[in-house]
Amino acid sequence: MRRMVRWPFLDDYPLRRNATEIHERICLGLALGFLVACGPHAHIPLRPANLPDALAPTDSGALLARRLAPVLYLQPDETFPLERVVAVLHPVRRIIAYHLLWRDDVHGSWIPFTVPTDEEVLWVGYDTTYAPTDVWTYWHGRILHTPWPKSQVSIDVQWGKHGSLPRNVRQSDLPRPQTLNFFYAMTIFGEPDILLGDITRKGPLCFCHGYGRYREFTRPIILANRLDAIVRTEDPKPTLLEVFGSKYSNKHRWP
Repeated sequence: MRRMVRWPFLDDYPLRRNATEIHERICLGLALGFLVACGPHAHIPLRPANLPDALAPTDSGALLARRLAPVLYLQPDETFPLERVVAVLHPVRRIIAYHLLWRDDVHGSWIPFTVPTDEEVLWVGYDTTYAPTDVWTYWHGRILHTPWPKSQVSIDVQWGKHGSLPRNVRQSDLPRPQTLNFFYAMTIFGEPDILLGDITRKGPLCFCHGYGRYREFTRPIILANRLDAIVRTEDPKPTLLEVFGSKYSNKHRWP
């Protein structure tokens, strides 16, 4: 009498468990692919030909905004371009805001409903002689301030995230945990996030260098030559909507 052989791959629990795990992983992969495919894409409008509130190029306010416009120093491996710049003179205070629109941010760009561009902002305060005396920069939810010695304003721009720092700031002065050390570590531990972002838009695959290079800021951009609009207003939102598009970060207007 022949014995019936029971093949383990037909009905054994380990196989059913493996099949369930494979099914779950396939579903997870499909869901993740769907989310990535639905990630936001930047739609920056054409530069408007006429802005009703824009100052004429020969207006004294426009001349001052170009004169006090900072020089940005980018990290040499920066991937995302600076797309738009709007200068805003406060109508009462002696301060000028410079709103910067970068093409994207290195982290989180694949997440649905994320703002698909990266707006940053910095401010230059000046005295009665129109010399710069103060600088404020937006740094990951905080506003940093430093006195400025009546000379050309210079700003260091963080790789990928575009946080703005007064040039040659002491690292120990940065608020914790928002230090350059922390953000450099995020380029390592956040590598899966960076790779997912590259699926939805062209961006970096990694920060492929050491911490010393992460702290190098050697690529200058002269903002005086890059101003897309100059206005004098306390509320720049209508102008920013025209120049940046309907979806931007809408960060602090004034310090």
